[in-house]
Amino acid sequence: MMETKIHIDKDIKAFMDECLQRDNPKSYLIAVLHKVQKKFGYLSPEHMDQVAQYMQIPTSTISGVATFYHFFRLQPRGKYAISVCMGTACFVKGADKVLESFKTELGIDIGETTQDGLFSLENSRCLGVCALAPVVTVNDKVYSNVNEKQVPDLINRVRSEEE
Repeated sequence: MMETKIHIDKDIKAFMDECLQRDNPKSYLIAVLHKVQKKFGYLSPEHMDQVAQYMQIPTSTISGVATFYHFFRLQPRGKYAISVCMGTACFVKGADKVLESFKTELGIDIGETTQDGLFSLENSRCLGVCALAPVVTVNDKVYSNVNEKQVPDLINRVRSEEE
């Protein structure tokens, strides 16, 4: 194997070395990307380049995998990750309007982070608390029966806790 400079930590490097010794090492790419994301919080272009170089896989392949699967983040998550449940019960009770209100108020789309790094916006398939629909989480805190008119107050409440 060609010696390369890799800037990701020794545990990830050791895991990639282990994968490269196995049959069909490229089949471990998703596991490697998970480890990188767990360590750094997201997959930057530099992370993907380093994995590509070390595992001898084209960067375009790595990028294709990272963009195909929704569980990979391609930019840092904000300090406060806002997730709007879009499960059936939440959707029927107006979660789509709640999500649109967050997009408008924060000026970002799903998967994006505000410029100040404070908020990220995500959606989830089901949070399992359907009786409380529509549901929004901010990090691990659950907000129930949320409507689109409550969104500005919710954002301001989080901002005031920040100060």
